[in-house]
Parts: sequence; C-alpha cells; structure tokens
Amino acid sequence: MEHTYQYSQIIPFVTLPVPMLIGVGLLLFPASTKKLRRVWAFPSVLLLGIVMIFSIYLSIKQINSSSIYQYVWSWTINNDLSLEFGHLIDPLTSILSILITTVGIMVLIYSDNYMFHDQSYLRFFAYMSFFNTSMLGLVTSYNLVQIYFFWELVGMCSYLLIGFWFTRPSASNACQKAFVTNRVGDFGLLLGILGLYWITGSFEFRDLFEIFNYLIYNNEVNFLFVTLCAFLLFSGAIAKSAQFPLHVWLPDAMEGPTPISALIHAATMVAAGIFLVARLIPLFVVIPYIMNLIALIAIITVLLGAALAFAQKDIKRSLAYSTISQLGYIMLALGMGSYRAALFHLITHAYSKALLFLGSGSIIHSMEAIVGYSPDKSQNMVLMGGLTKYVPITKIFFLLGILSLCGIPPLACFWSKDEILNDSWLYSPIFAIIACSTAGLTAFYMFRVYLLTFEGHLNVHFKNYSGKKNGSFYSISLWGKEGSKILKKKLLPLLTIHNNNERASIFWKKTYQIDGNVRNLTRSFITINHFDTKSFFSYPHESNNTILFPMLVLVLFTLFIGAIGIPLNHFNPEVKDLDILSKLLIPSLTLLHKNENNYIIWYEFVTNAIFSVSIAYFGILIASSLYKPVYSSSHNLIIFNSLAKKGPNRIFWDKIINVIYDWSYNRGYMDSFYAISLTEVIRRLTELTHFFDRRIIDGIANVVGITSFFVGEGIKYVGGGRISSYLLLYLFYVFILLFIFIYFIQFK
Repeated sequence: MEHTYQYSQIIPFVTLPVPMLIGVGLLLFPASTKKLRRVWAFPSVLLLGIVMIFSIYLSIKQINSSSIYQYVWSWTINNDLSLEFGHLIDPLTSILSILITTVGIMVLIYSDNYMFHDQSYLRFFAYMSFFNTSMLGLVTSYNLVQIYFFWELVGMCSYLLIGFWFTRPSASNACQKAFVTNRVGDFGLLLGILGLYWITGSFEFRDLFEIFNYLIYNNEVNFLFVTLCAFLLFSGAIAKSAQFPLHVWLPDAMEGPTPISALIHAATMVAAGIFLVARLIPLFVVIPYIMNLIALIAIITVLLGAALAFAQKDIKRSLAYSTISQLGYIMLALGMGSYRAALFHLITHAYSKALLFLGSGSIIHSMEAIVGYSPDKSQNMVLMGGLTKYVPITKIFFLLGILSLCGIPPLACFWSKDEILNDSWLYSPIFAIIACSTAGLTAFYMFRVYLLTFEGHLNVHFKNYSGKKNGSFYSISLWGKEGSKILKKKLLPLLTIHNNNERASIFWKKTYQIDGNVRNLTRSFITINHFDTKSFFSYPHESNNTILFPMLVLVLFTLFIGAIGIPLNHFNPEVKDLDILSKLLIPSLTLLHKNENNYIIWYEFVTNAIFSVSIAYFGILIASSLYKPVYSSSHNLIIFNSLAKKGPNRIFWDKIINVIYDWSYNRGYMDSFYAISLTEVIRRLTELTHFFDRRIIDGIANVVGITSFFVGEGIKYVGGGRISSYLLLYLFYVFILLFIFIYFIQFK
C-alpha cells in the first residue's frame, strides 16, 4: 500500500506531455501537426483516464484503511526558511481528483466534435490538458506555497480559455474582467499566506493547524490579526468560487466555448475556492467570526445568484448564475461546519451542472442551423421554443439535469441539498428560510429555462409584448398579419448564414452545402404557412453520438451518484455500516473532531424531504403558470402566459414585475455600480496622476533645463577672453551682494 501511494506523486504530471508535445509540434512541424490535429484528442483522453483509474484505486484504499498519506522532499533550506514540496493524499484530494478526471474525460470527448470546426482546435486541447495538470496539482498540494503556485496556474488557464476566441471583443473583455477580479482575491490570499507564516513559521498544513490551534487556545497571538489573516485567505476563495461581491466575472466567462463552461466554470475551477476553504477548515473552525462571515457571504450569494438568474435570456448565463447560487449552498455548508454535506453537494452539483452545460451546447449547436454562428442569437432562449421534436434526446438529458438541480428525488442533488437545508435549520432559522426560499426560486428559474427552450413553437422571430411600449416581461412569437413584410425586411437578413463567399438562407428553396465551420447546417426542410408565399428553412437537428455519449454518462452520474451519500444508518440505529462518502471522510471528520454516526428517525427524514420537495414543486408550478405557452387560434400566436390575462390590478402588477425583471436582467446593476464606483474613480485618479506627472514633475524638470539652457547661452557671450571683462563682471556681482547685505543689516 505504501508502495502504491508513492506513485501518486505523478498524478499532476501525467497529462502534462500533451500540451508540451502540441507546442513542440506546432513549433517544429506545424503543417504535419495541424494535419493530424484530431489525433491529439486520443492521448488527452487516455492520459486523463489513467489518472482517473489511479484516483479511484487510491479512494478505495482510503475507504478500506481510513488513512492519510503524504510524501515530501526539500526544495530549499537555509537558517531561516525551509521550503518543501510534496503531495498529500487524503479524502479531499481523492474526491476532487475523481471529480476532475471524470468530468474532464467527458468534456474532452465532447469537445472533439464540438470544436472540430475551429481553426484553433489544437490550442484548445493544449489549454485543456494544461488546465487539468494545474488543477490536479492544486488538489494534491502539500502546503500553502504549493497551493498558491498551482492556484495561479489554474487562473492563467482560465484566462486563456475564457478569451479563447480573443478576436471577439466580448471574449477579450470577459477574460480581462475575470483576470482583474481574481487578482483581487489572489492578492488577499498571498497576504494571508504570508501572515500565517509570520504567526506559525510553517506552510505545511498539519504543522500549521497544530501551531495555530495551540496559539489560539492559549491566547498567545493577537486575535484581531489572526482573524484578518483568515479573512484574507478566504478572500481568495471568494474570487475563485464567484462569491458575493466578486461574483461578477463568472457570467461573462460564458464567452468561452461551451465545453469550457462545463469543465471550468461549473464543475472544476470554481470548485478550487471550495477546496481551499475545505482544506483550511480546521483553521477557520477555531475562529467563530470567520465561520459566521463565510456563512453570511454564502447565504447572500445563494439568494443573489438565484435572483439574477430568473430574467436572463442567454441560456449559458442563466446556468452561470445558477452555478453561483449552488456554490453559495456549498460554501454555506462549510460556514455552518457541515463538512460532509458541503462535499456531497459539490459532487452531485458538479455532475448535474456539467450535464446542463453540455446540454446547452447541444442546444446551441442545433440553433445554429437557423440563426447561424452567432452567440447573441444561438444562445438566446427567446429565439428558442419547440425544440422537443427536433432534439428529443438532448431534451430528456437536459430535463433530468434540471430535475436534479431542483432537488427532485431520487436524483443526485436531492440528497445533498436536502442535507444542507436540514443543517441550516439547526444553524440559523433566518438562514434556513432564505435557503429554502432559494430552493423554490431555483426550481422556478430552471424550469423557466426548460419551458422557454423546449415548449411551444420555434420562435424564429421574437418581440416583446406587455400591453405597453416599454414592457419587457411578456413575449410573443411569430409574425401576425405583417409576416411577409417582416420576412423581406428584417428576418431574411437576420436568418442568412454567411460563410466566406457563399451563403445559405434558410428561407430559400435552394441551399448551399455548408462546410464544417458551421457544422453542416443544411438539413431537411419544413414549410411555414404564415406567409403569402411558401418559404422554407432548415430546422434544428439532434447532435451526433460523440456529443450525446458524454451527456449519457453524466446522466448516469446524475441518477446514481447520490447513492454514495445516502445515510442508511440514519434510518436504523442497528445498522453500523456507514455510507461510502462517510467512510471516505472519516480521517477528515476525525481531524475536525466531528462525529457523523448519529442517526435520525425515518419519519423525520421523510418529513424534511417532503418539505424541501414541496418547495421545489411550488417553484415548478409557478414557472409553468407564467411560461407555459398558450395558443391563440385567431392570430396564430404563441403567447407565454406571463400574467397575460387582464384584470383590475394589471397596470400595478406590470410595474412591479417589470422593475423586478429589469433589475434581474441587468444583473442587479452591480456591473454598473462597479463601473462607476471603481472603474471611473480609478480612471479619474490615473488622469489626475498623469496630469501631475506631466505638468508638475516634468514641468519642474523642464523649467530647470530651459533655464540652464538660456543661462548657458547668455554666459557664453560674456566669456570673450579679456581679463578686464571678467573683473568688471566680478565687481558687478560683489556690489550687488554688498548692497543686499547692507540692506538687510539696516532694516534688521
């Protein structure tokens, strides 16, 4: 067993040869490397699969032995500082390693087809493999210095992948926004690491925890300074895991390719902040103020993420805000001290959200058959609707992911979220009410996504409808009586796909074959009878097996991964066997002095489950009543039933709904607030600094230089070589100085 653990040090470096070989190949043999570009997907998947198998094997060993293993070697040693590197294998490492590799393999297989059209296919796989290396290095890190090193590598990969399509201004701005926002948290993390080293004299986790706890219990350290250091450490997690108020970068990160959203911004990279807090929880738990602060920021994030999700039109942004909210649940569990529940929900949410993001990619893929390769249109849910008959398999997979995220039994997220909600009642009734209410809101906005995407008819054209000119809540589709004019003037240019010198209009009887750059968009045709003349367009189509297979595997995880944490011993005190997750977490729970062997009566569990599921069903019911399409036979319209019925209080409710809708759609105006309060202030300060530097500092130097120049020019004419001229000038200065001296003496 010891021999097996020693080989675990190679885990972070198994996938490293792929980006190195791709880089060397592009540098030395660019033509051959690009010609065989799809070959590189196989070693990427193969090497990550090896890491996955090894991680599962180590987890099984840990379940059987309940041990923690670490291997260390010295990097630099002097009298004052001893810096060591190594790897740590414990339950947290095992869980994150399996999560990274399983989701990573599915995303790589998915990406092979999804990114096939892209000219930068090789660059994409190089970035992805290097990201996997960095993330595996992070979760196996032995001390804080090593964590910070891989922490920055993960951030760099995230920056590169968000801005993968850097020629797009929106993608370029998004990666810069993510970089700057994360630098705020990373700088705090660095200061916290240095502060802890100053207090304890160690970077290694076990020594750090022991010394820190000893100093706290014996009151031998300044408690205010300790609290500040702990908060600075937590600030790194706030930025990386998109917690309030540094959450603003994550929705914009959806500018990257959809596989990036599934791997990095739903299941893996955003889990780095959760990992950091979980790794340092023995340190935080002895500082009640920090634990309360973690829970407070988390509950704000839970509610804010859900509130900002329900009015988004972009399908990926809706899922991004959902990710923010669910990460808030996980952080809330850590702040409450529910270590097991936090890691359980981290696992279940990762697989469910990865499934939803891959499903959204399949939907976007199908929508490109209509609106072309345009993210503003192919990701816009108000242009969707009625996709059920075109992408039935994707619809089933997507619906299962939504049901899991809503907490519907027996899907995975039900077991983990229900555990967090139960623990929240024990921690704070106020927090519990907010968490339960947000669970209903989660069901609402997730089913809103489903109804807008799959129900009704295909909304090739969309315009707002609310009975008022400025309404933004009600939606109406198709074209009414003016269909022919709209077709000729507006829709035809909108729905024409351009590709080099060729174009294929979905309304023409004749279509051109489109190459791989738009994924063979030409398909069969259907007829729209709402126009004066018959017109044809190619309809959305189901994705191929390479895209559907990873989604199928993630569906299986979504259905059955919750079984690892089902507390069988909770139902019967006679049952002594723990669930798989509890067995794995025994070393960590022992380190936290927690006992997870307590059981509850079965009817208490059922009562709590009925309550949480009822909240979820209530949210689904509200979403169905507001967004279920209602057909009008008189005008051939599909009206989303958003309080469309007239009533005496219609105007009043319109105003309230529109205010809430606009607040949510505009992201709570937080981006505008940051733009005014931070960006504009910094811009003004830089302008003032620039003025001071150019006019004052440079001005003084320029005046001295100009004065010296003119004095020199004047003096050179005095120096004629005559002694009499020098004596005359000398006497002139003497008389002036003598006059000044006598003047001051007289008036003194």
